[in-house]
Amino acid sequence: MTATIRWDEAFPLLRLEGVGARHFLQGQTTADLSKVADGELRQSCWLTATGRLRALLELRFDATGADVLVLAGDAQAVSRGFDQVIFPADRVRLVSSGRQRRVQGLDPVCSELWLGEDEPLPDELVGSKCLESDALERHRLQQGFPPGPSEMNGETNPLELGLSGRISLDKGCYLGQETMAKLASKAGVKQQLRCWSSDQPLHPGDQLKVGTDRAGTITSALCNSTEGTFGLALVRRQFLDFPCVAGPAGQSVQLSQPAAFQVLQA
Repeated sequence: MTATIRWDEAFPLLRLEGVGARHFLQGQTTADLSKVADGELRQSCWLTATGRLRALLELRFDATGADVLVLAGDAQAVSRGFDQVIFPADRVRLVSSGRQRRVQGLDPVCSELWLGEDEPLPDELVGSKCLESDALERHRLQQGFPPGPSEMNGETNPLELGLSGRISLDKGCYLGQETMAKLASKAGVKQQLRCWSSDQPLHPGDQLKVGTDRAGTITSALCNSTEGTFGLALVRRQFLDFPCVAGPAGQSVQLSQPAAFQVLQA
């Protein structure tokens, strides 16, 4: 199926060299990587020990190691974090970094591809329009994916941001696994990501309210002359089913579940 628009962008890339790359990433990230075929792309999250999301990664294994594309987050922090916990027994070393072109059709959504800088597009993407930065940000806010810096603020976890499809609850121990297991089984999340829209201007950091209760916080906002203001917000659990809340000055704010979040929970 031919896509009409595409996401075509270069991202930071780290290289792990050695036969222990798969085992190392299995213990450092959230997805079950034990049966991922060489050449297959698989997304996984890198967490703190307490389950906070630090980076969203896209991984590709080969016969001699693994490439780690940083789809969201601080690539230098990922590099430093990996380097600090690599030991000789891991049989892996962090050897290089660079950038990797990543291409994905968005309408309809197609599988992601890694291409060379001047490599031609596959047939299903020929003729598609490459979204520029403003249009790409608009699409991100409507989809809720990937999370931006204000959503990955050092306090959020993958389940709050709709990334449950990147989390394995039964692969064994990994960094942040205990927190993920608790949230999934008993505790639940205290907030979740929602799309919002309003015909009045709102800004990141603005508080959302229901009566006198705090309902959530706006994390991202974009103003459009024809569509008003819209973006993403972290909404407290007890207000997730509310179709409308109020802004800090009484503005009417409509809430909806991000499309990417719906796919992950289906």
